[in-house]
Amino acid sequence: MQVAEIRAIPLFDGLTDEQIGELLAVGEPVEIEPGRELFHEGQHADFWWVLIDGKVDLVRHVGDEDVVVGAMDQPGRWAGGFQAWDAQGVYLATGRGALPGRLLRVPAASLRDRFTAWFPFGVHLVQGLYGTARSIEATARQRDALVTLGTLAAGLAHEINNPAAAATRAVDELLDVQDSVLEALRGMAENGFTAREFHALDELRRSLDVASTPTDPLDLSEREEALAGWLEEHGVADPWRLGAGLAAAGGDISWCDRVAEAIRPEGIGPGISWVAATTSLGSLLGEVKEATRRVSGLVASVRSYSQTGRASRQVVDITEGIESSLVMLAHKLRAGVEVTQEYADPLPRVDAYPGELNQVWTNLIDNAIDAMEGEGRLRITAATSADGLVVVEFADTGPGMTPEVAARAFEAFFTTKDVGKGTGLGLDIARRIVVERHHGTLEIDSSPEGTTMRVTLPAA
Repeated sequence: MQVAEIRAIPLFDGLTDEQIGELLAVGEPVEIEPGRELFHEGQHADFWWVLIDGKVDLVRHVGDEDVVVGAMDQPGRWAGGFQAWDAQGVYLATGRGALPGRLLRVPAASLRDRFTAWFPFGVHLVQGLYGTARSIEATARQRDALVTLGTLAAGLAHEINNPAAAATRAVDELLDVQDSVLEALRGMAENGFTAREFHALDELRRSLDVASTPTDPLDLSEREEALAGWLEEHGVADPWRLGAGLAAAGGDISWCDRVAEAIRPEGIGPGISWVAATTSLGSLLGEVKEATRRVSGLVASVRSYSQTGRASRQVVDITEGIESSLVMLAHKLRAGVEVTQEYADPLPRVDAYPGELNQVWTNLIDNAIDAMEGEGRLRITAATSADGLVVVEFADTGPGMTPEVAARAFEAFFTTKDVGKGTGLGLDIARRIVVERHHGTLEIDSSPEGTTMRVTLPAA
């Protein structure tokens, strides 16, 4: 390329022939071939590309397809070179040859040197522009994080809804069972139940063993049918409902025969109704207890995850944070991810910012789930190294990272996920939390068999 040829391009208006010559000296011409990829979206923008003639399509990968978002079709149109002002600058689109022609390719470092020498004031302006752009990008990331928080909240609401709905259902049934208990007691009183009979009946009620209930549906159905037949023969009202209740509680024909021996014939009906109602009462109360325990456990996990009411820095058991992070992501784990946890006992405690570490655990677990596409095994281990450090590993059975992805995994704003996916906390932030805030390390060990993320922290 000659200086006169470049001089004709408006982009270079204001440069002297000597300055244009310097650019040509540090740059090189590149031929455009239709279909040939010149630079790739997301890679380091370490070259500045200026169109001399021909055409280059600018392509971005959106969803599952490549979309042409622009073109370099006029001499002087340019792309890339961002690393001249920003160490993390990347190509915003892929450059693909469309029409034969030529490009001037200048290394970003050389462009920075020329720019600094010719326009020192302009260097400061451009660097300020990049700082503003990065601030805007960080704000957008923060919004993505808020969207992710909404997703986590929705998942938690789903987790709480199940036990809450179970408790509500059990309470509704308790109201009906309460009426049944009172009605049975009225019938027992009207039939002149003696204290001896009531005591004997209560002993028989206590002897029922739920563990003896058949687990096979066919066997259980046969027992219910047999009990209903026995009750019908003894003139007991609503034999099928009572038979099902007795079978579920562990009752059988021999138990009914003992009831018939213990109390007068006219008291069998109200007596067995009372037993069936009280066993149902106990079962329903057990359901309410388990449901409320589950809700309380979820609330406790959320408090632990958010560190509500705790000091920002404290000595903690990191396994508590890992467990609460698993609770927050339970809605994603349920699909088909098997989680195994192996924690050393005893495990040294860590002087940490637990709220920040919980963000790291959540990010690593979420990345593992996404890598396995919802199916696989996640193995979480926590142990002490030979030199007394606490080592936490998250090993998934996904396809692993390519060497290129692994090499850039800790770069700011680098991601392999589509917009709207993930926790909104990149590995670069996770690494800063571990390294800068906790003086630890975050490492990647990846292969086609899976990826292991290893966090090492100093013990308190």
